[in-house]
Amino acid sequence: MPPAQEINQLGVMAVVLLLILFYGGTMWMSVAIGRKKENADGYMTAGNNIGFGISAASMTATWIWASSMYASATAGYTYGISGPIHYGLWGALMILFIYPFGKRIRKVAPKAHTLAEVMYARHGRSSQLMLAGSNVLGSLISLTSNFIAGGALISMLSPISFGAGIVIVAAGVLLYTLWSGFRASVLTDFVQVVFMLGATVVIIPVVFFVAGGPGMFEAGVEAGNVTAQQGNFFSSDAFMNQGAPYIAAVLAYAIGNQTIAQRLFAVREDLIKPTFVTATIGYGGSVIGIGMIGVMALYSGLTPLDGDLNDLIPQMAGTYLGPILLGVAFLMIIGALSSTADSDLAALSSIVMADVYGQSVGKKNAKPATMLWVGRITMIVATAAALYFATAQFSILDLLVFVGALWGCLVFPVIASFYWPKITNAAFTVSVLAALVAFLPVRFEWIPTTGAFGFSIKLLATIGIGVVLGIMAFGFFGLRPAIIVGVVATVVAAPFTFLFLRDYTVLSASLVAYAVSFVVCYLMSFRSKQNFDFDTIKDVTGDFDPDASLATETAASAQSPIDAEPATESAVGTSNRD
Repeated sequence: MPPAQEINQLGVMAVVLLLILFYGGTMWMSVAIGRKKENADGYMTAGNNIGFGISAASMTATWIWASSMYASATAGYTYGISGPIHYGLWGALMILFIYPFGKRIRKVAPKAHTLAEVMYARHGRSSQLMLAGSNVLGSLISLTSNFIAGGALISMLSPISFGAGIVIVAAGVLLYTLWSGFRASVLTDFVQVVFMLGATVVIIPVVFFVAGGPGMFEAGVEAGNVTAQQGNFFSSDAFMNQGAPYIAAVLAYAIGNQTIAQRLFAVREDLIKPTFVTATIGYGGSVIGIGMIGVMALYSGLTPLDGDLNDLIPQMAGTYLGPILLGVAFLMIIGALSSTADSDLAALSSIVMADVYGQSVGKKNAKPATMLWVGRITMIVATAAALYFATAQFSILDLLVFVGALWGCLVFPVIASFYWPKITNAAFTVSVLAALVAFLPVRFEWIPTTGAFGFSIKLLATIGIGVVLGIMAFGFFGLRPAIIVGVVATVVAAPFTFLFLRDYTVLSASLVAYAVSFVVCYLMSFRSKQNFDFDTIKDVTGDFDPDASLATETAASAQSPIDAEPATESAVGTSNRD
């Protein structure tokens, strides 16, 4: 086994050629589906008619991003064999949990562009801006983490510096996404996910056998590289520090993340279930498998360069792969980070187009040409901001958990707003702000968790467990089973949470956010006299550029498979069916 410090690298020319191949190809695809007169709604949601093949691939590629690869490997290195399973399994199940709520969301807002736009129709400006603002923050953090991953990859596997690496990745993603927006994102996702899955099947077994094969695990235990908890498949340490916080965080990602919502609004309504079921399987298998690279690093005794766990995958690839497979691994990670970075840019542009500009002037007064300029300028500004933040090189896993927990403040108010007509704008706004106020001091330990404050945190966290499991049960089984599951979960969990939960800050903070938003929203709503008519949402949301959609449908269909007729399940349609 070569020493961990001896990293095989690709030459500058090889890296440049690989990047030209990848970003040149994606740029060519983006140009191929371009139009002289772009449609604002197509730029945001591809006409609400994406077929099964591209939608499932896009959903999978968006969820399998470089950060999830790196974070899964970090979980494997930190928590051992069960780390990637806790990361990948719960992430996969959260994709599955989207579809029952997604069907309801599309029913009440079939042609919306963002969840914040729907909240504007449901509640008003403050709720819209809260959801839009959280998504801007979340997408910027996501974009930043993908640039960090790209910079780390390029600097690790080539003589090119980290700073130059993040600039190259940012420029490549921006160029092809800027051209055709969301339509470019979903088309390139299809190609990227096919390559990523194929590369994963090849690379992981090669690394495993070159690193020592099955004997690596026995040797790692004998060398003292692994603790008892890291070697335990049912590690409580892994569940409490990784699995449980991630269950809460990823549920929030599923509901609050605009990159996911954008695909929900784009896919054909009758294909929501198969799309998300397929993405669940694809994500789970890939991310758990990739996370095992971190487990191999742990057992082999590899020491992360400069103590940076973000570099585990490229470091393992550079240590155990030859030039050809190293190039394949390089493209696999570049494809993963690009597939999500372009989704973040598309999400940010849609938020600013639909929520900041579109709804501020009114759907009938919005100018599609102006919207497109707004969207493209947003992408440029977002890329510049993410480049600035990327220089700080934050921990990717910490960023993911923090944003997910932050979105936990919104989960109950958002979901309940699609089902319960009593919820008011005040209830939504106050509950989210109260949850945020409760979340921050617990997450960052600003106040000692002792005495009355500590008791209240434990109580709220216990309620939070019931809220999370109740929401999951509600999506599939309805209100009564959800109440039963929530109550039983709260009662059963109480003895454990009051004894042990204070030692797990991240998990406690996430659960507190869920509990406070639920309690405040419910108490402010159950006596409300409001009886909201959900049919009005369709009138407020919808196409900003309907005439352009109809006028360009025939020409677009002739240009590219992505714009084929809606009846073709593997294509992305651009017609606007009523």
